[in-house]
Amino acid sequence: MEERDLPAVMEIERSSFTNPWHHTSFQGEIDNFDISFPYVVIHSRMKKIIGYVIFWLINDEAQISNFAVHPDFRTRGLGEEVLSRILHLIRRRGGKEVILEVRPSNTAARMLYAKFGFRVVGIRPNYYHCPPEDAVVMTKSLS
Repeated sequence: MEERDLPAVMEIERSSFTNPWHHTSFQGEIDNFDISFPYVVIHSRMKKIIGYVIFWLINDEAQISNFAVHPDFRTRGLGEEVLSRILHLIRRRGGKEVILEVRPSNTAARMLYAKFGFRVVGIRPNYYHCPPEDAVVMTKSLS
């Protein structure tokens, strides 16, 4: 992900989440290259950004902090492909454990993570706003 990608990323973010990240949050991820790894997903024929994922890697622990696919491209297996590649990349970079938070109401995402072996390890009460909701904390071992 580069600064020039942010208009397309912001469009996907706003269409995917009720409480979207701000432009400055994405810019911060791009600028924080010591621990942050922001990637865009580009449609090969259309040459258009259709998704993104951001993860942090600190020592051997990774956190997927944001992940979305444009609504027009969902239910095509793209999320599975991206998650598979990102987990492989994290493993190659020395990651041994991955953590993430997800809304309980985001059934599709929770099913995707469970399919990849993520397990629920906790709840963060009142984590999300607009609308208020807890966060389900999920982890996966890569070792």
